[in-house]
Amino acid sequence: MTTPSPAPTSGLLRPAARAVAGAALAAALALTAAPGATALAAPAAGAPASGALLGPALKAGPLPVGGPTDTIDTTPAPRPEAAPAEGGGWRQGDLHLDARENAAVEEFLDEAARAEKTITPQLRTVAAWTGAELVGLDQRLKSEDSTKRKIATWLADDPNQTVHEALGDLNDSVRYTFQWEDHAYTEGVRAASHLLVDWGHENVRWANTWKDRSTYQGINAAWKEPMWGHTYEVQFHTPAGKQAATVTHPLYEEQRLPSTSPQRKAELAERQSRIFAAVPVPEGAEELAAPAHTRPPRVPQPA
Repeated sequence: MTTPSPAPTSGLLRPAARAVAGAALAAALALTAAPGATALAAPAAGAPASGALLGPALKAGPLPVGGPTDTIDTTPAPRPEAAPAEGGGWRQGDLHLDARENAAVEEFLDEAARAEKTITPQLRTVAAWTGAELVGLDQRLKSEDSTKRKIATWLADDPNQTVHEALGDLNDSVRYTFQWEDHAYTEGVRAASHLLVDWGHENVRWANTWKDRSTYQGINAAWKEPMWGHTYEVQFHTPAGKQAATVTHPLYEEQRLPSTSPQRKAELAERQSRIFAAVPVPEGAEELAAPAHTRPPRVPQPA
C-alpha cells in the first residue's frame, strides 16, 4: 500500500511559534528567572492549520504491514554498541546486569527491532492522514545502552523483580513523537488515537499531564500493535512542549540515577517545573482522554 503524502504545511506559522516558545523556554532555564514562570501566548485562533485533518469524514482502511517498500524506508535505526562487561554482562558506573539479565535485554531489543518494521509504516500513515509531523523518526528504536541503563536502574530500585518483569513494564523500546501546532493539536490527537484503535492497536497507557503545569506537557501513550503484540510509545506534542521535553531530558536522566543526592534531585525537579510551566496549553488539551476500544470481538454469525 502506498502511504498518502502529508498535507501541505504552513511556512509561516511554525517558525514563528517555535521562536516564541524558544524564547520563553530559554528564560525559564535562566538561573536568575523569577520562580513563577509566565505562560507563552498561544497562536491566534485564526492561524492556518499545520496539516489538513480529515476528521469524521475519514474512513479507516487497512494499514501497511511488513517490511520496507519503495515508498517507505522502514529500515530499523541502528543500535549503538553497549558497554560490555566481563562474563557476558553489562556495566555502566554503579549500574550493572549479569550475563543472564543482559542476554534477556538483548533478546527483547531484537524483538523490538522486528516489530518496528511493521509499526513504522502504520504510524507514518496515521501521521500523514492527521496532518502531524513525525519528530525524531531516526531515533524510533531506543538505544541498547539506554535500555540497559533503565532496566538496571529498575532492578537496583526493586531487587525482588525479575528482568522479565522489568522488561514487561518497558513501553518505549520503540517510540514515536507526533507533533501539531497548538491550534491543530486537540483534533489531531483525537483523530490519530482513534485511527490506531480502529486499526487494531490496543491502548495500554494514556497519561495526559496538561493539567499539571509543573511537569511534562503533553500526552504520553503506550500501544500494543496487533501483529507481534509488542508495546510501543507515542508522545503527542506541540512544538513548545516537545522543546521543553528535550531541554529537560538530561535533567530527568540525572535525577533518576541512584547516585544523585536528594538535594540535587530536588534542584533538578524545580528546574524542570519552571521550564514546563512556560509551555502554553492548547485549547481542549486538558480534556483529551484515551480512545474507547471500539473494535468488537469477532463472534460467529449464523448463516
